[in-house]
Amino acid sequence: MTQPYSIDHGSNWRRQAVRDWLFGLDQVPEALQERIVTAWVSAWASSTHERLEDMPFSPGSGFYPLMRHVNEVTRAGVDLGRRAAADWGSTLPPEILLPILILHDVDKPLLYRREGGGAVHTDLYHELPHGVIGAMLLKELDFPHVVVSTVATHATNAPFHGRNLEAHVLHYADLFAADHAFRSMGETPLYLRRH
Repeated sequence: MTQPYSIDHGSNWRRQAVRDWLFGLDQVPEALQERIVTAWVSAWASSTHERLEDMPFSPGSGFYPLMRHVNEVTRAGVDLGRRAAADWGSTLPPEILLPILILHDVDKPLLYRREGGGAVHTDLYHELPHGVIGAMLLKELDFPHVVVSTVATHATNAPFHGRNLEAHVLHYADLFAADHAFRSMGETPLYLRRH
């Protein structure tokens, strides 16, 4: 396997496109914003996708843009974080929760490619599980362990999941938004699937 990604610190048109896209980026300190943008730019520049809009959320016969899913997860996660604070007295620091929400699918541009009207798996998808490649990238960019470990273990098929409250919030925000994406793609939502 060649390197799955290269870190791209360059100041270019991709950085501005990522900044313009991401919901919640303005709610974290500038230095953290830069690392979040660098993570997304690195995944994008290392992928086959020319535009952010071309990145698929999931393989299948339909197409749903990853950029829409990421913002839906972030908005839902922020709302759930507020509920956790109001109902449980559990405050989730935005400098931890927001990077987890915004970056949870940072490796998907490397795992899926457009084909026809839908998307298919790349070769990398069969080498490392979803979440792990994103966690590798985030570790290299010096994100806190809780961010790295939560991204690494968030996939529904991961062998185990984080026990921290941020992982709990991400799980439900992600499934909520994923089911909307699957419905939009004409596929069965996760909650109706039988394993």
